[in-house]
Amino acid sequence: MNAQYYTPRMKPLSARKSAILCALDVGTSKVACLIARLMPAEQSDLLRGRTHHCRILGIGHQRSRGLKGGVVIDMEEAESAIRLAVDSAERMAGVQVESVIVNISGGRIGSSFYGAKIRVGGKSVTEGDLHRVLEAAASHAAQQGRAVMHSLPRSFALDGAASVRDPRGMIGDELGAQMHVVSSDAASVRNLMLAVERCHLDVEAVVATPYAAGLAALVDDEAEMGTIVVDLGGGSTSIAVFAENRLEHVDAIAVGGNHVTMDLARGLTLRLSDAERLKTYYGACISSPSDDRETIAVSQVGEDGDQVTHLPKSSLVRIIKPRVEEILELVRDRLAGAGYAPQGGQRLVLTGGASQLTGLPEAARRIISSQARMGRPLGIQGLPESAKNPAFAAAVGLLLYPQYAGIEFFEPRRMPMLQAANGDGYVGNMVRWFKSSF
Repeated sequence: MNAQYYTPRMKPLSARKSAILCALDVGTSKVACLIARLMPAEQSDLLRGRTHHCRILGIGHQRSRGLKGGVVIDMEEAESAIRLAVDSAERMAGVQVESVIVNISGGRIGSSFYGAKIRVGGKSVTEGDLHRVLEAAASHAAQQGRAVMHSLPRSFALDGAASVRDPRGMIGDELGAQMHVVSSDAASVRNLMLAVERCHLDVEAVVATPYAAGLAALVDDEAEMGTIVVDLGGGSTSIAVFAENRLEHVDAIAVGGNHVTMDLARGLTLRLSDAERLKTYYGACISSPSDDRETIAVSQVGEDGDQVTHLPKSSLVRIIKPRVEEILELVRDRLAGAGYAPQGGQRLVLTGGASQLTGLPEAARRIISSQARMGRPLGIQGLPESAKNPAFAAAVGLLLYPQYAGIEFFEPRRMPMLQAANGDGYVGNMVRWFKSSF
């Protein structure tokens, strides 16, 4: 396997053109497909950073098969689930899609940071200099067996002066740049892409799940002031930290809502399907005075077949609460270990299907940050009521991602030559983003 592998590079969406896009959220619990039309709009009518209105044309979702912990473990099962979800969305939208934007939450997604410096010899900094220093920073991203999904410039420095917005035209001897690289295990990414390609679909881009969820669920000031997005999926829980209108950090742990289901199945001697139903309809991770009085009929597996038993709701809470607290404590500790421990009531936004468990926001406020809220997809037209919930935040974020793809610096050895210095090329897009972000 190559030491350095890049996922497909998404062509930035033109601010003046409409487009039909297809997003494919391949998770451990569900596979969701959204087809949408993106139409140019005035900036004043949109959330910050967005250039287009997004209207959903078709939606399809299926129970996921062939995945565990966000990673493909059965290619045929995964392919079948993807085909069914895409087919449902195509029939509803009345279009046939040829390519998709897909997400990944498994494969040990994580962040790395790289810097580089070049000599400019006391001359004015040109766009060519910017390109050279970014390419030098990106070239350090090679890691054995890792696939680079996002490569985001963080800041420039000129002769030691940090946080320079736009160094073009400034005079100095040494130009520096800092790069944030998000990567995953290359084998996990390639197998996910293969499952999609076996459905005769091209992969336009692979996006880290918590990044996509943040693009859909954050309001303007949250991305600027500093916000943690925690996407609680079935097989994994992924984390994204946003600050100064940019992605600062990504991480994931291989524990999610399915582990809660497994705990219930083992603790109460239930089938997994029955445990999932109990979790969905009656599960909670916070105690209530009525829990001992409220009883639930459960079908327990025994030697003589299934036996219907009535258990107090408190029996579920006693099993669910420790696992949920463990997940949230792992998130807190991973954030602290990376230097992003919540401070001063920093905002926390919860997305993903498992975040809808009763009492989870209250537990998150107690364990991670007092300023926790549920994150739902924002600013999207035509989304069915059944999809206006945290479980679809990542899928909607995939549709929004092309509006932000232009700020990434990808595949340095295959980057096209810069256009004339009129600000229309990659550097022009990136510098405009820097100006609006700092």
